[in-house]
Amino acid sequence: MPKHKLMRQMFQSVSPQRAVILQKGAQKTACSVCGMNLPMFYKTNHAAEVDGKVKQYCSIHCLVTDREINHRNMKNIRVVDVETLRFIPVEKATYVVGSDVRGTMSRVSKYAFADKAAAEAFAKEHGGKVTDF
Repeated sequence: MPKHKLMRQMFQSVSPQRAVILQKGAQKTACSVCGMNLPMFYKTNHAAEVDGKVKQYCSIHCLVTDREINHRNMKNIRVVDVETLRFIPVEKATYVVGSDVRGTMSRVSKYAFADKAAAEAFAKEHGGKVTDF
């Protein structure tokens, strides 16, 4: 048996079985922009309809890159709720920005919650600013 330390799971990770993958295709578990593994960064996943197809992103950073730099017209933008692991509309999400929990594709973390009270409790424990999309 190897004598190595077990790697601690990252906060944003879930098992592939728990991750909801909305996009289709051979590379469906990879971020549409950077190619990172979606289940590994699931709690920061975003999704949007682009040109009639659903694209899924590892983070708000990659979503904004696709929208602003790649000039993609997006509809029905969604984000994973940290608590339920379900996608919710970004308009209904409350984000905690800048907590001490490591982020994805950025030094400044961004986690979304369906329940504002849950976001406030997370911010009380981990710091960060409570805000909307």
